Amino acid sequence: MAEERISFKDMCTRFDVTPRTLRYYEYIELLSPEKDGRARFYGPREVARMTLILRGRRFGFSLEEIGDLLGLDEHTDRVAARAIAREKLTQIEERIAQLQAMAHALRDLVACCEHSPAAQGFNRSFALLHG
Repeated sequence: MAEERISFKDMCTRFDVTPRTLRYYEYIELLSPEKDGRARFYGPREVARMTLILRGRRFGFSLEEIGDLLGLDEHTDRVAARAIAREKLTQIEERIAQLQAMAHALRDLVACCEHSPAAQGFNRSFALLHG
């Protein structure tokens, strides 16, 4: 059974990226499509890599970090990949803690405004948001 190959245009459409973005990912060697003259075709490997690239970007990984993690396909430097993943996990967990503190302050503000618009409670919640 032949592998499914998709065109450059279809790759852009499938992942909702601009041609410029796709060409850049190729330029920095995150993707390596097959070339037939000027046409580019993407097989299952490239589709999977693109999925991981976009997921990594959504979660705040830099393109360099994503490249290091994708490098596991060709390399076995799992120690470096694990270190990058642990560092990013620590950053994400810190961000979650900050967001939880912000959510708590906003809940206090909402409760204060719903139950008693007293300036003291409002000022306390406002200070938590900005402090």
